[in-house]
Amino acid sequence: MRKLERRQILRNVSSNWIMLGINVLVGIFLSPFILHRLGDTAFGIWVLIFSITGYYGIFDLGIRASVVRYVSRALATNDRAELASVVNTSLFSYSCVGLFTLLLTLILSASVDHLFRISPGYHATARWLMLMVGTSVALGFPLGLTGSLLEGLQRFDIQNGTAIVAILVRAGLTVLVLYQGRGLLTVALITVVVPLITSMVRAVMVLRICPIPFAWRYVRRATFGSMLNYGGITFLIIIAGRLKFKTDEIIIGSMMSAAAITYFNIGARIVDYAGEFVVGLAQIFLPMSSRSDATGNIEELRRIFIVGNRFCAIVMFPICCVLIILGKSVIEVWVGRKYVAYSYPVLVIMILCTTVMWSQGASSRILMGMGRHGTLAIATLIEGITNVVLSVLLVRPYGIVGDALGTAIPMVCSMLFFLPGHLCRRLGLRIQTYLRQSYALPFALCIPLVMTMLLMQRWFVPHTFLQLTVHLAVAGLVYGAGIAWAYFRNWLTTYSAPLIASSFELSGAAAAD
Repeated sequence: MRKLERRQILRNVSSNWIMLGINVLVGIFLSPFILHRLGDTAFGIWVLIFSITGYYGIFDLGIRASVVRYVSRALATNDRAELASVVNTSLFSYSCVGLFTLLLTLILSASVDHLFRISPGYHATARWLMLMVGTSVALGFPLGLTGSLLEGLQRFDIQNGTAIVAILVRAGLTVLVLYQGRGLLTVALITVVVPLITSMVRAVMVLRICPIPFAWRYVRRATFGSMLNYGGITFLIIIAGRLKFKTDEIIIGSMMSAAAITYFNIGARIVDYAGEFVVGLAQIFLPMSSRSDATGNIEELRRIFIVGNRFCAIVMFPICCVLIILGKSVIEVWVGRKYVAYSYPVLVIMILCTTVMWSQGASSRILMGMGRHGTLAIATLIEGITNVVLSVLLVRPYGIVGDALGTAIPMVCSMLFFLPGHLCRRLGLRIQTYLRQSYALPFALCIPLVMTMLLMQRWFVPHTFLQLTVHLAVAGLVYGAGIAWAYFRNWLTTYSAPLIASSFELSGAAAAD
């Protein structure tokens, strides 16, 4: 294997994890600073508006996933005409989507204060915030094409490098303006402008790496049809994802108050940070499984299924244990003791259900890589609709805890009773074999971790950052020792070497092209 190939995959993987780590660290330190500077109500409006505009993602129509796939294919076959067609057709499509999104934003910004329970003093702020964020998202559709192109070019290092700079610049400017006494709209302006500038910088880099001609003749109906056919099923999954993860704040904002959104968001945000690390790991399994399916290598698909989910569980299981045992301390140290009583139950419910989901992070990527994700899309859509119905029914009697239960119940049912059995049938694998080989080791590694944390809790309960750091450091050393033991006993290397070799081969081929 050539050194160039190894360096390429090393850059991609390391930059991905560095970006995720910086993003989480910045969020951990910046979120409580913004919360305490703006107050519960203003922060709740912030979360609400970004949740509403999060639904704009359904207008993607699955184009992003199609761009990644067809750009990679065009580069592999050195078909420059196809590459130009994909890029120009996508740019035209995204421009149309952006115009529609802008019109929708104008309508929503005029009525957002009537649709949700927002204090009269914040009506004008909510309208302006909706206009700013919605306009940014509208512009982000055509400008965001550069991110898809970088993925198709296998240049995650550039994508992550520019993202790191953007995160640090946004954080620095946000702290500066808040110290100067600026308010919500100034912070929002920074939040929406920096990503747009980042996309422009990426566009310049993409054109230097891979010059692409732009002309009306490259916009082709056939290309759009091919992309839409592939992305149509992905579009259903996108809708389901919005129903699952972007409705909670909207339901709470319409049926309770903006301040209640803040209490819910604190618990949910911690869980989101935890999930990002698994997302960064799981995304590599889509192109790997696509390649294995194309070559008819069912044995390699089984290996990706078992080992991929094993590594996802190795990442997610200890995070779940830590947040359940130390969750109250994490919230207290992060944002303050007054949020613990309401946010901790949300944290526990959400981390349990998302652990069930993200410990199977490779499964959905494998189905998408095989092009067999139709049933998954339907099941996920049913889950999303059920989520909304249950959340609406439970939020009045049980408040934000009821909303969290409305999310957790259908997610756990889908992840336990549908996904494992469905994929095992697809791959011709016994479910008992899958469960044993994927999850026995991660579960066993967590036993000494949990025992250590419980003993530490009997010694002292952390209430400060330093005390919490001591607990987390001891827990990390115990879990790290378990990982080292498993590695030297070959528990982690069994089946893993062919998988890792496949990953190197795939990324190396992309780098060579």
